[in-house]
Amino acid sequence: MSLARRAPLRVVLAALVAAGLAVLTVAPAHAAPYRYWGFYQLTNGAWAFAQKGPADTVPADGSVDGWRYAVADVDSTRYPRGVLTFEQICGTTPAQAGKKRVGLVLDYGRPSDAAEGAADGATPPEPEALCAVVPAAATSDAVLAAAGGVRTEKGLVCSVAGYPSKDCGGPVKQVSAAAKAADEPVTIAAPSATPSGSASTPASTAGGTDVASAPAAAAGSGTSVAAYVLAAIALLALIGYLLVRSRSRGRQAG
Repeated sequence: MSLARRAPLRVVLAALVAAGLAVLTVAPAHAAPYRYWGFYQLTNGAWAFAQKGPADTVPADGSVDGWRYAVADVDSTRYPRGVLTFEQICGTTPAQAGKKRVGLVLDYGRPSDAAEGAADGATPPEPEALCAVVPAAATSDAVLAAAGGVRTEKGLVCSVAGYPSKDCGGPVKQVSAAAKAADEPVTIAAPSATPSGSASTPASTAGGTDVASAPAAAAGSGTSVAAYVLAAIALLALIGYLLVRSRSRGRQAG
C-alpha cells in the first residue's frame, strides 16, 4: 500500500483521537465537583443514574423517578438517600384510563450540599415522595412538574419545589469536608392516601398528583457519566479496528 493510499486513514485516526479527547474533556458537569440536581431511576430496587435527561425519558406506569440535590463529581455520585418502591408511593392511587402513575422521590440534600451563604441552605426541606398521575406518553420532566416550583436555566433543572431559591448548578471550587462525607440513610415517608394541597404541594386526587396540564419542566439535568464511558469505549474499539485493518492491508501490499 502506498503512502498516498494510507494517508487518509491516518487523517481519520487523528480526527477520531481528537474527537475522543474533546468528548472526554467537555463533560464539565461531572469532571469536576458541581452542585446540581441529579436525575435517577429506581432499577431492581436500587437507584441508578438516568441514561437520558428527563425530557427524553418516558417512564412506564409503575416506575419511580428520583432527584437528589448535592455536590458531586464522577467519583462521588449522590443518590437519593432513601428508597421507596412504587407500591409504597402509588399503592393507594387508582389507575386511570389514558394515564400512568409514576413514583417521585425528592431528596433536597444536606446543609453541607447547599451553596455557602445560601439563605435557605441551613435547613433544606425534608426528603419527600409523591405519586404523579400523568398522560401515558408523558416524559420525566412532566413527572417532576408534580413537585411544583421547578425552575430551569438553559435546559438545566435549577430548583425543585422552590429549592434552592437561587443559583443553578455551578462548579464548586472547594468542597468542604462535610460535603465530602458519606451519606447517611434517611427515612422518606410515603405519601398519605389523600394528601391535602398547599402552597408547595399541588392539589392532588386519590393519593396522586394529576399533572396532565402541568407545563414540562425542562430538558435534561446533565449527561450521564455512563454515556461518556460508552462513547469512549466505542471510539477506542473503532480506532483499534481501523489500525488492525490498516496493518492487514499493509502486509498484503508487502
